[in-house]
Amino acid sequence: MIIAVDGPTASGKGTIAKALADRFGLPMLDTGLLYRAVGYQTQLNHGDADKADDALAACSFPDSLLDDPALRYETTGGLASRVSIHPAVRAALFQRQVDFAGQPGGAVLDGRDIGTVIAPHADAKLFVTATAAERAHRRHAEMRARGVDVTYEAVLADIHARDARDTGRAEAPLLRADDAMLLDTTAMDREAAIAAAIAFVEGKVRRPS
Repeated sequence: MIIAVDGPTASGKGTIAKALADRFGLPMLDTGLLYRAVGYQTQLNHGDADKADDALAACSFPDSLLDDPALRYETTGGLASRVSIHPAVRAALFQRQVDFAGQPGGAVLDGRDIGTVIAPHADAKLFVTATAAERAHRRHAEMRARGVDVTYEAVLADIHARDARDTGRAEAPLLRADDAMLLDTTAMDREAAIAAAIAFVEGKVRRPS
């Protein structure tokens, strides 16, 4: 069984994808982590994330980089959004994601183009979203809890910028698949969102389309 979980930044899709992987005993890939690794490697190379050649050169990052805590930094997320607009970067990471989705038994993939590009044949697709204001509130609280001194206004501006890049890029933009369940978590707590996602996937398992 392949489960595709797409959505914008800070929507809760990562939390939901992990919960689904645990519930159904499937391996999970946070595909955004691959783009974060490319963005961070670009920085390590003293390159420019907005330049396609610099970003493509960073696609040969070592696997060990995926375990680097720096990939979870907010600044790295911004770099990931910038390198992801380059078609050459997306092409370089495409097969890695397809292979993960196609492994025996299936998988859960969390990203922005899983249900539309990477695994359009997925057995269950979810598009997880929330208002930009709510996503900014969540991200701001998370960052402040980690001791990061940042204003809500700065986080909201970053959310808007990422959304614009993700939905506006020519190659594999952030887009809800026609057959994806829309899960708006704006007014949901963590438990309610996870329960709704699990119920949807269980329904797909019982009644395959």
